[in-house]
Amino acid sequence: MSTLSAKNPFSELFSYRQLLVSLVWRDLRVRYKQSLLGMAWAVLLPMSMMLIFTFVFTRAVKVADGLDISMPYPLFAYTGLVPWTFFSASLIGSVNSLVANRNLVTKVYFPREVFPLSSIGSAFADFCIAGSVLVGLVAYFHFTTSWTFELTPAIAFVPVIVAVQIIFAAGLGMLLSMANLFYRDVRQLLGVGMQLWMFLTCVVYPIHNDGSWWGVIAMCNPMTPIIKGYRQCLLEGTLPSGGAFLAACATALAVFALGWWSFRKMSYKFAECI
Repeated sequence: MSTLSAKNPFSELFSYRQLLVSLVWRDLRVRYKQSLLGMAWAVLLPMSMMLIFTFVFTRAVKVADGLDISMPYPLFAYTGLVPWTFFSASLIGSVNSLVANRNLVTKVYFPREVFPLSSIGSAFADFCIAGSVLVGLVAYFHFTTSWTFELTPAIAFVPVIVAVQIIFAAGLGMLLSMANLFYRDVRQLLGVGMQLWMFLTCVVYPIHNDGSWWGVIAMCNPMTPIIKGYRQCLLEGTLPSGGAFLAACATALAVFALGWWSFRKMSYKFAECI
């Protein structure tokens, strides 16, 4: 390994940025190849889930009025589902990224981090497409309901929230892809775990720290202040709550550091395990 890769792995990864872009583009082409709707699926998934939860909470069990939210429920749900879908797709894509690229892992040298990072990159493209639909939803509810949207400087903080989420997903993605290489059960367990994790996050209903064990566990979940931060900046015109969001930032950085260090340390064994 070169002195550059040993001393400055970030510089080495940056030097392979064209490979990363190529892998992201390849993932997108494979995902939507021979698809009638193409990248419209990036919108249809969170939109369909929004409609289902809206029906359940406003028609079937009619609990939306008691959820203590300051916006129309469809907006609340969609603003949670889009970043959550991005997070879920990032991890589900990352967990199998090394195994799916076994030919490259065993034959050519380059930073192996590009595989989980490319999965996050392709999921980010879908996130941007699905997020653009939020503009239309906001306009619709602004003009057809009593709820009003105000453009505030807090919206400028959204890229910071996106960056924190990407850092957190990248750290977990490296850990999961490495774990799945050694134990193939990880991929199956992740699918179940993501479903449970969603209901421990304020994706489709608000979560408050009321002192109960459920509230404490939910607030320790880094994705809770991240999802809540999107709503606060985009729809409520305020910055994320300081303490909880700072804790999420610290957790994201710690997970990324652990994932990066572990991935680099164990990368020499990847070819043997595949």
